[in-house]
Amino acid sequence: MTLLQSELLAGLSRAFPDGVAWKNLADGSALTLGAWHRRSNGLARGLREHGVDRGDRVGLVIGNDEPLEWLVSYMAIHRAGAVAVPLLARLGPGEQARILRHAGASVVLCSQVCDELVAAVPTVVGTAGGGWSDLVSPDDSDLEQAPIPDDVADIMYTSGTTGEPKGVIVHHGGLSTIDRVPAAWLGLGFLSSSPFATTSGSLLVCGPMRGGLSGSFLPRFDPEGWIDAVERDHPVAAFLVPAMVELLVGVPRFGAADLSSLAVVNIGSAPIASATLRRFGAGLPGTEILCGYGMTEFGAVTAVPLGDQGRHLGSVGLPLPGVEVRILDPQGTTLPPGEVGQVAIGGTRRPRAYLGDPDGTERTWVSGWLLSGDLGHLDADGHLWISGREKELIIRGGHNVVPGEVEAALFEHPAVAEAAVAGVAHPVLGEDVAAWVVLRAPVSTDELRSFLLARLADYKVPRRITVVDALPRNESGKVLKSHLVPGDEPRSPT
Repeated sequence: MTLLQSELLAGLSRAFPDGVAWKNLADGSALTLGAWHRRSNGLARGLREHGVDRGDRVGLVIGNDEPLEWLVSYMAIHRAGAVAVPLLARLGPGEQARILRHAGASVVLCSQVCDELVAAVPTVVGTAGGGWSDLVSPDDSDLEQAPIPDDVADIMYTSGTTGEPKGVIVHHGGLSTIDRVPAAWLGLGFLSSSPFATTSGSLLVCGPMRGGLSGSFLPRFDPEGWIDAVERDHPVAAFLVPAMVELLVGVPRFGAADLSSLAVVNIGSAPIASATLRRFGAGLPGTEILCGYGMTEFGAVTAVPLGDQGRHLGSVGLPLPGVEVRILDPQGTTLPPGEVGQVAIGGTRRPRAYLGDPDGTERTWVSGWLLSGDLGHLDADGHLWISGREKELIIRGGHNVVPGEVEAALFEHPAVAEAAVAGVAHPVLGEDVAAWVVLRAPVSTDELRSFLLARLADYKVPRRITVVDALPRNESGKVLKSHLVPGDEPRSPT
C-alpha cells in the first residue's frame, strides 16, 4: 500500500506533533510536524475558498529564502486536490510566465509579485505584505477528500540543459515509496541546500521524515557556511549535488573540519567524477558516501546501498525496488555488462508523460521503457555508471568521444577543481573536443594535455582547453554546456 506525502505528514503530526520537520538555518525559524499539518490544511481551505478546484494548477514560485512557506504551500496545494507547478524563483520573470502559461496555472503563490506573473496568471499571491498569510483559513481541520495515487500531484519542469524545459506530469503514487509512519521520531538532523522546486529537492520534502529525522535547510549554499553548519548542529545525514562537493573539497579547512557527525552523505542530481569522490571521502573517513540517479521523467532510479563502503565508488548504485535498468545500443538491443549505451528505465511505476506533447511522450516512453538520453553501463554487480548525455556524444573524425570520460580524466589532475567537455564544430573532423576548466592551482594547458595523453586515446584529448573562473550551472548543479564558449586556438591534430 502506498502512503501519500499528505498521509505521511498527517500520521506524523498525530504521533509527534512537536517534532521539528524542517528548520531554516538562515534565521532559526522552525516548522513542527503539527504546525505543518495545520497550516497546510488552512491554506488548502483558503485556496478552495478562492476558487481553486480539484485538478486546477497552482504555480509555486517561492524562493530559497522562504523554505518553510514553500513547504506549507506545496502540501496545501496537494491537500486542496490541486496540482503544484514548482518553479525556481531565480528564473527570469519572463521564463516563469512562459512556463506558467504552458502549465495552465490559475493561481501562483510567489515571493515576488511582478508584472509578468500578473499578466500570465489570473490570481497572483505574494508572500510579502500579508497576502499569503491572509489566504490561510482559520479552519485548519482536514479536508474531506484526500488525493489518491492516480491523481496528478505535480507538473515538474525539466532543467532545460539541452533545450526548452518540458512539463512532466507526476502522479501522487510516484511520490512515495513507504507504507508506514516511522515508529519513533529521532529528531536527528538532515542537512540540505537543494531547492525544493528541483526534482532532487522535491524528493527531500518528506525524505528525512520517513527516517524520523528533522530537516535543516541552508538557503544559500557556500562551502564555509556548510562546514560551519555541520560543526555546529552535528547532522547525521546530508544531501549534496556534485557542484557543492567540488566546492567543498577546494576549501582549505575541509580536511581538518569536524564533520564526524555525518553518518551518510547522499549525492545526486548530476554525474560526479570518481577523483572528486575520493577527495571528498578522504575528508569524511567515517561517512558512507552514497550516490544516486534519477530524472524528472521517472523520479528516483538507482542508489548506492548502505554498507557498500566505497566498493563501487563513482557508480550511481543499484536499481531501487520496482525499477529495472537496461543498456541499449542504437538499434535498441540490450547490451551486456561493461558496454556503454543508452540507459533505459522500466518498472512497476506508472509511466509519466510530457504535458501537451504526445509526440515527445511517444518518443521518450517506448513500450513501457523510458529512454533516458543518458549514456552509461552496468557492471558485473548490477551497479549503474553514468558517462554523460547521448546528445552530448562527440563524433570526432568518426571516433566517438564520451565527454564524461574526458572530464573524469581531467578531475584526476590535482590542479583541476571543475571541468566540462563538449564538442565544437570543425571544418574537417565534423566535431572537435573542447574542455573548460576551473583551476585550484596554476597549471598550463600544455601540461593538462600531456596529463590526458597518458590516460586517454589521443583522439579524446581536447585541443581547446579554456580556463574559466566558474562553469555556468543551473539550480540543480548541472553544467549548462550550451553557455560555454571556447577560448584558446586549437592545436594541430593529435
